[in-house]
Amino acid sequence: MHIRVKLYALLDKHLPAGTASGPTGNEADLDFADGNTVGGVIKHLKVPSEHCHLVLVNGVFVPPGERDAWALAEGDHLAVWPPVAGG
Repeated sequence: MHIRVKLYALLDKHLPAGTASGPTGNEADLDFADGNTVGGVIKHLKVPSEHCHLVLVNGVFVPPGERDAWALAEGDHLAVWPPVAGG
């Protein structure tokens, strides 16, 4: 299946070499086996789970406890943000 992965802030370094696109170079269209999960994609990209603070699929929040069970479908958009701080 073909999905779009967007990794924000410093997470973009986990995109496979040569796949980054978009205006900020933080997204890629990638192929995964049918039925792969949010957690499976994150693990495949070697993004440490503690760096995955906000995870959305097609704009819908995926809680940490549901990431390994949330199956992705053809054309889904997966977006991941790290924790942020500031004030």
